[in-house]
Amino acid sequence: MTTTRNDMTTGNASGNSGGFVPVLTRAAEAETTRDPSSVMTLLADSGNTGGRLTSYRSTFAQGAVGAPAHLHTEASEMFYVLDGALQVLVGEEITVLRAGDFLLVPPHTPHAFAAAPGATADVLFVFTPGVGRFDYLRLLGRVMRGEADPQEIKDSSERFDNHYVDSPVWRAALAARA
Repeated sequence: MTTTRNDMTTGNASGNSGGFVPVLTRAAEAETTRDPSSVMTLLADSGNTGGRLTSYRSTFAQGAVGAPAHLHTEASEMFYVLDGALQVLVGEEITVLRAGDFLLVPPHTPHAFAAAPGATADVLFVFTPGVGRFDYLRLLGRVMRGEADPQEIKDSSERFDNHYVDSPVWRAALAARA
């Protein structure tokens, strides 16, 4: 659960300097969603941040595939690797991010990610401007667990600014893992 804090000082007399109040998400109270190979800890969604950002943390099991090739038309996506190693596609280039590495992917740029082969990954994700992604992550978990139809993901592409694309480079990278 995300706690919106009204008792924090924000820099003006009304206690609100930017159209939203400070957001504090305690680790012990954060909502999590999961699929067979990852756990996503939901931190701040666009509805709590005046649309400025969405943020969550994902922990991936060893070698887990994260997201297929996709792009966002409105949001930039930021990756900060807290631990482990994350294999990423950006455009047509594949690289490995390690603990402490940061990546910013601008809108309209195809990208994909997975835990690097033989590694786990713990990653902080931030989208700006924010898009209501928590419902997308919940849906994704249900689809991955077989509780929802994968067509629901395809049908939600505009709503969640998540547009899947074909990437022969990423397909080849995933095939090389097998």
